[in-house]
Amino acid sequence: MNILIIGGAGYIGSHVAREFLDRGHKVTVFDNLSSGLRENLFPEAAFVHGDILRYEDLRKAMRGQEAAVYLAAFKAVGESMIRPEKYSVNNITGTVNLLNAACETGLKYIIFSSSAAVYGEPEYLPIDEKHPANPENYYGFTKLEIEKFLAWYERLKGIRYASLRYFNAAGYDVKGRISGLEQNPANLIPVIMEAACGMRSELTVFGDDYDTPDGTCIRDYIHVNDLAIGHALALDYVAREDKSVTVNLGSETGSSVMEVLNTARRVTGKPIPSRVAGRRSGDPARLTASAQLARELLGWEARYSDLETLLSTSWKAYAKKTGL
Repeated sequence: MNILIIGGAGYIGSHVAREFLDRGHKVTVFDNLSSGLRENLFPEAAFVHGDILRYEDLRKAMRGQEAAVYLAAFKAVGESMIRPEKYSVNNITGTVNLLNAACETGLKYIIFSSSAAVYGEPEYLPIDEKHPANPENYYGFTKLEIEKFLAWYERLKGIRYASLRYFNAAGYDVKGRISGLEQNPANLIPVIMEAACGMRSELTVFGDDYDTPDGTCIRDYIHVNDLAIGHALALDYVAREDKSVTVNLGSETGSSVMEVLNTARRVTGKPIPSRVAGRRSGDPARLTASAQLARELLGWEARYSDLETLLSTSWKAYAKKTGL
């Protein structure tokens, strides 16, 4: 199948591109390189330097494509609360451009990188797809609005889609084929890696007085290779069944901040300095996924999302890049 991967030079996007290439698809990467990296591009894939805010860029790139994977949203939760206008323009306006270009060019399928941020504060655990969607940050709001746009365009224009609600993406390609590091990371594992490499002085642990075994927050971490496989299986499902789907992609197991940190110290052999600060507003004590629906509908399972693999693949990428 001819597949356009929008945001395919980024951290997750490059792994998704690699997975589709491995499965024999014809891949075109579309990226403005604002956070994506040229070193994450593969010679087997075509590359279009374009922007989702330029409609003509999208329209031209979509000609002859059967499916698009959409990974081009801004995603920093904290920034979205300070600069909602930036997130409105990129995430919402960019989506409207994408959908209108899809209509004009006859694109059949869209695989959308959504987020567990659409759920907000958990009312029960593990979170499944029936959990109320009540985002607590503007980033999560934009993701939920994009899902609503997709549903309307399916209803009115027949474009089938999969909305994949990620939990915490981490790790690097298990075969070591992707070398570009995530730019300006805000998530725990890459921040720990930066502290291990000396790229930052220490890790800040936000709160150690939660109602968890060691007092630190528990989160569901999913390996980026598992995410990439999920995208491929989602496209298979949507094309085969001719219907849209919304599913969680998570490991279904939770790890605390201190568990991750202590495992990282062992894996890297580095002391990784840390300090405890106060809680961040809006951080729930626990957040874990139910991925039962993805198993049932897509035949998907988390194969690489144990802490050892998450951290060892991350460390190999960071150590190689920094010469450690």
